[in-house]
Amino acid sequence: MDFVHSSSYEPAWNNLCDAVEYSGIFDSEKRQPHSRCMENTRVALRESLKQILDKRDHTNVYLNGLAGVGKTSIAFSIAEEMKATSRLAATFFFSHKHAQQAGAIIPTIAYQLALAFPRIRGDIVKAIEKDKMLLSSVKSRSDQMRELVIKPLQTLKFRQETPYTIIIDALDESFAAEEAARLVSLLTETLAGPDLPIIHLIFTSRPEPHIRAVMQGCVHEILPTTDDEDTIRDARFFLRASLDNTRTSRPVIFGQPPTPWPSEDEFESLAFKAGGLFVYAAMVINFISIARHNPKQRLDLLLREKSTVGADIDQFYRQIIATSENPLAHCRMLASIIHLMAPLPVAKLQDLFHADRESFDMMLESFSPVILNPYDGVGNVEVYHASLRDFIMDPLRSKEYYTDHAHVHDHIACCCLSFFVRQEPTSNTWSAPAYGLWTSSYPHQYWAPHLSMAYPSNKLRNLLALFTEKCLQRWVSQSNGYDIFLNTSLREARDTCLSLKWIRGPSDLVVAWRIHKAFRVAAKYHNRTLMMGNIRRPRVRF
Repeated sequence: MDFVHSSSYEPAWNNLCDAVEYSGIFDSEKRQPHSRCMENTRVALRESLKQILDKRDHTNVYLNGLAGVGKTSIAFSIAEEMKATSRLAATFFFSHKHAQQAGAIIPTIAYQLALAFPRIRGDIVKAIEKDKMLLSSVKSRSDQMRELVIKPLQTLKFRQETPYTIIIDALDESFAAEEAARLVSLLTETLAGPDLPIIHLIFTSRPEPHIRAVMQGCVHEILPTTDDEDTIRDARFFLRASLDNTRTSRPVIFGQPPTPWPSEDEFESLAFKAGGLFVYAAMVINFISIARHNPKQRLDLLLREKSTVGADIDQFYRQIIATSENPLAHCRMLASIIHLMAPLPVAKLQDLFHADRESFDMMLESFSPVILNPYDGVGNVEVYHASLRDFIMDPLRSKEYYTDHAHVHDHIACCCLSFFVRQEPTSNTWSAPAYGLWTSSYPHQYWAPHLSMAYPSNKLRNLLALFTEKCLQRWVSQSNGYDIFLNTSLREARDTCLSLKWIRGPSDLVVAWRIHKAFRVAAKYHNRTLMMGNIRRPRVRF
């Protein structure tokens, strides 16, 4: 079928487009700023990769190394080069920064394959039209892979002799170790068939034995490190070029023409600190070159504390934290952002952390070298690199700056309940249109999961009591069965409030009883609504 001249399957194509996780596509605007290799860096490694990708066999690549060695930048640069030569089949870049859904992985790959190989687009949409549940998250990955990828690609066996590439980046940031291993096994097994085009797979992750163990066929393993000569030379080149750019772009500080900076001793000390850890070098440049500060003073601050070992990113994070006016409070705020179940833009974070607004804004300012905060206010606030998440969540690394998970969830749950309590109790505020007004905000979807994981502090108990007394009954009655998250949230909150960790006295039982009554009423409304007609669960994005 010539898909270009057919419109009968257009609804199925639109359904596929709706199922795509665009944050997984390597050059998506949702992934800005893009992380790529600087020109004239990682040259030898990239050349060895391209030699493998030019082979007319099914050799796959496993690029694995410690956090911060530049795996994603390498993967991005290779993807750009493959796309420029029309040899990129698909990509999926995992990230904690985005609320990516496991069920969207195969549809996202299929969507890109349809663009890379227009001949198979018709086969893909016919499969979707034939099976209405094929794009559902509950559909087995094997079925999706067979119908959306393998069968369409089989039609290209004798038409496509050029080797192509699929890149799966940051597997260790996917949903769970078992899910990552399952995905690798599925892709390597199914795409190695003799009746398929030549497609090389590139996987990147931290060293994960369970991922390597499930890789089928011929696998070329590449282990970028922080101490080999090429990597250290490239990191030094990046630092030198970036510092020179800072010097020439700040004439008020460095004059015109700009004076030499930094000194050789200063540069060598900084290069030693960075070692071959590219993420360290990148964040150091962020710290030094931030517009509101003097680069000379920022460099002096970094070099004030001597390093006995290179690439000590923990020391760098501790130096960043120490520059803030309230390190403990700001680290708690950062931990709260990291523990959110979906990323949020700055305006919604300010609304969520309403009582801590001043502390939140100061934290963003102090930690700006290691936090991505889009200037347009539209994109989500995110940590610059996963290593910061690891640092904050590990008590052995963050030490006095550590806040345990239960107290972080206590803080977030308090913020969610405060959000409810401070809403104006007017009919406009509390009404719920057809598919659930309350699902449009973070607190309404996630207050109960945070409550279940929270330390039951007195503040949280008091807020929950106030919420159940003043807000809950009105919320349930106004939802009228259309709030699709209400039943699940109330059930989870009820179970939490009846647990041994929560009950300390009669007042706690009163709160649990209020929630139980609300759950029964909400369930009654919901069942009645289902009898009147089906409710389609909306796809919520923050």
